[in-house]
Amino acid sequence: MAMESIYNKSLKDLEDYFINKNEKKYKATQLFEWLYQKRITSFDEITNIKKSIIDELKEDFTLEKLALVKVEKDVDVNKYLFELADKAHVESVLMMHTYGKSLCISSQVGCNMGCKFCESGRLKKVRNLTPSEMILQIMMIEKEIKDRISHVVIMGIGEPFDNYDNIVKFIEIINAPQGLQLGSRHITVSTCGIVPKILEFALLPYQVNLAISLHSASNDTRDQIMPINKVYNIEALMDAVKKYLSKTNRRVTFEYILLDGVNDSVNDANKLCDLVAGMNCYINLIPYNETNHLQFKRSKKDTILRFYDIIKKRNINVTIRREFGGKISAACGQLRSKKEDV
Repeated sequence: MAMESIYNKSLKDLEDYFINKNEKKYKATQLFEWLYQKRITSFDEITNIKKSIIDELKEDFTLEKLALVKVEKDVDVNKYLFELADKAHVESVLMMHTYGKSLCISSQVGCNMGCKFCESGRLKKVRNLTPSEMILQIMMIEKEIKDRISHVVIMGIGEPFDNYDNIVKFIEIINAPQGLQLGSRHITVSTCGIVPKILEFALLPYQVNLAISLHSASNDTRDQIMPINKVYNIEALMDAVKKYLSKTNRRVTFEYILLDGVNDSVNDANKLCDLVAGMNCYINLIPYNETNHLQFKRSKKDTILRFYDIIKKRNINVTIRREFGGKISAACGQLRSKKEDV
């Protein structure tokens, strides 16, 4: 039977592991510090846990890493392609901001949400990523850049709430003071709108940021470009968001990719304003990254600015996302699809 990655285990998991072996649970904290602070590559590097326990750890767990296959670089952005143990591929995007280094990670191999404009959704879901496979995206890139990641966004390949339990375990580990020490407010989870999981997410004890991939305030348009809307329409989604806001008092981000002639009209902008009026939110307008496989086109610059101005004049917080990676495979899933050659 294949051994499990030690990076799948939370601090509580390891406390239980040591207790079951009639050892003190504080050894879990010691082990966490070796894993995440000292970044060991072998259990034999541990010096404050007795050898008999080290030998058991070696029998029960692996410290296996991902394989870094390719790196593409542009101004203030690096894109990484990783190969997993089963030869599947995922990607991560590192963005350099004035406030720190932000990493967008993948949560699945492929995606079943089928958003028509998304390169990731064009390649169907193969499987969920484990907590370790998400954690190692961070750790390996930190090693490669010799610096610390300050912000993590779960917005790469995959729908995080379609991998809910592993996402929660991942957050628990990277948020732990003995783990990667990433503050809750420096972690953002994005969903296309899986309503039951939004409501469940509201109950977690973490002040993690929530982003909603909205992309239209019209059910007709959203039905056409985002199949999830046929399961959880805009009314159901917004009801869940309002309940999330009431429970958490945390501002929600609405992501809105602007697609030429699809969702970028004056009427679209006004509908969006009507939909979110009075909510504790802000809107992130995203210029579209075109791909060879999909027919959608980016909105023209003056159209984007007009859309922004309409929202701004309604006194709703709005930004236009800074563009990264114009000279590399910028679209989510694009680097992986090149590797898969499909």
